[in-house]
Amino acid sequence: MGPITDHLSKDLLILFIGYNPSIRSWETGHHYANPTNRFWKAIYLAGLTPRLYRPEEDSEVLRLGYGFTNIVARPTIAADEISKEEYRAGRVELRHKIEQYRPKVACFVGKGVYEQYSGKRKIGWGQQLDPVTPGVVEFVCPSTSGLVRMKLDEMVGIFSGLTAFIVK
Repeated sequence: MGPITDHLSKDLLILFIGYNPSIRSWETGHHYANPTNRFWKAIYLAGLTPRLYRPEEDSEVLRLGYGFTNIVARPTIAADEISKEEYRAGRVELRHKIEQYRPKVACFVGKGVYEQYSGKRKIGWGQQLDPVTPGVVEFVCPSTSGLVRMKLDEMVGIFSGLTAFIVK
């Protein structure tokens, strides 16, 4: 199977940016497809979607103004399998995508994704000051991978901060 398809369009409300596809996402061609991944549940419970979407409906949320991409295209079981070279190349490509598509919010699904993108360390959750791309809000949420031990309600609390940037 080839690389998982980005879901991008101009002027998105939120561009969700992951580390890289899981093996399951790679096999199915859908973002956040691993059954242990809590992404879809987290964004629904945070009030970002009107209903609970399934991974195979990932292209439908483009109509809500939400897009998807990853900093690295190669699938792995865990993010710690990504090489420095892959991050370096992915950072350049991701900056180009953000500059080209200009989402209102670039939401990094994992602190490590944002650290690799921005070069910053010791970051907190939520909106980041001094964005890499001026005019685009950079917002950090936890990784929703089943490998992450954070409780769902804590994740939902962080994701719900994105609702402040959505005009309904």
